[in-house]
Amino acid sequence: MKHLILLGFLSMLLFNCNNSNKKEYTAFGKQMEASKHPGKKLMETNCYTCHSPTASHDDRIAPPMVAIKKHYINNETTKAQFITSILSWINNPNLEDAKMFGAVKRFGIMPKQAFPEETITHIADYMFDYDIEEPEWFEDHFNEEKGRRKGKGKGKGKGKGRGEKQGQAMQKQQANVDLKTLSYGERGLKYALTTKAVLGKSLMETIQKKGNLEALVFCSEKAYPLTDSMSLVHNAIIKRVSDKPRNKNNLANAKELTYINSFKNDINNNKEPKSIVDLSETKVHVYYPILTNTMCLQCHGKSDQDIKKPTLNKLASLYPQDKATGYGVNQVRGVWSITFDR
Repeated sequence: MKHLILLGFLSMLLFNCNNSNKKEYTAFGKQMEASKHPGKKLMETNCYTCHSPTASHDDRIAPPMVAIKKHYINNETTKAQFITSILSWINNPNLEDAKMFGAVKRFGIMPKQAFPEETITHIADYMFDYDIEEPEWFEDHFNEEKGRRKGKGKGKGKGKGRGEKQGQAMQKQQANVDLKTLSYGERGLKYALTTKAVLGKSLMETIQKKGNLEALVFCSEKAYPLTDSMSLVHNAIIKRVSDKPRNKNNLANAKELTYINSFKNDINNNKEPKSIVDLSETKVHVYYPILTNTMCLQCHGKSDQDIKKPTLNKLASLYPQDKATGYGVNQVRGVWSITFDR
């Protein structure tokens, strides 16, 4: 009898282990499947400039992609309907068709951009099928909104959060304390992304209110002061440098050129770029690529194809020695160069 009980226990244990391994394998397989989906890279390249999952609540210039997913998908939504809705919005963003009224009130209507239909289809297909990275504050913020709407909003996806107000406080606390607990590479990247968020928010506001030509004036007059202000915030030296600079002050030095070429090789070989960390006796130097997306091409694309004539004329006026054109999508335009104390 004891042997039968022991055999039964061992059988149950073996079944549970096999079932657990199967679940772990399934989760791993799903993750690998997601990483290979073309929509993932296209979303990161084309959407994360504005819809970053890492920007804080206060420094955002647009809602995170997971918010779009939750507002556009409910239990009855099919993938075909979701793709059609996203394509329709991208082709004609307007107030009447908006589904995210809070985002429109805060950020304004998304500027119309010329994305290929295939690109948006891949992105929407990926968004529908897979979990999307979300900010730590997001889920409770979304649930608060849903509560204010008396439970009318339903969405798909999982997450973890602290609530809108708690999330804001946590982000400020992270900026002051947690960054120093990160690895050097993660810390330098965080400095770059928060600076990018500040620059991007101001740039998008200028585009929305005054148009592309005034955005060029903004870049020429305000980009340096804003970057310097973020250097003070983080007690670091934060620069954007390039092998093909628009402003000669952004010309990369010999070491930075080496890293630019290294990142270009990564992109050409379909490798995900990672921060490069270079340590000196007392300083940390972190480098991360600046990649182009479709929106960038309006000012950095091909002069006979992507950049409109008024923009070309304004560029010639502001930057007589401009070299920062001729790019395609997902190309290395330069690097973030971050330096701080060890």
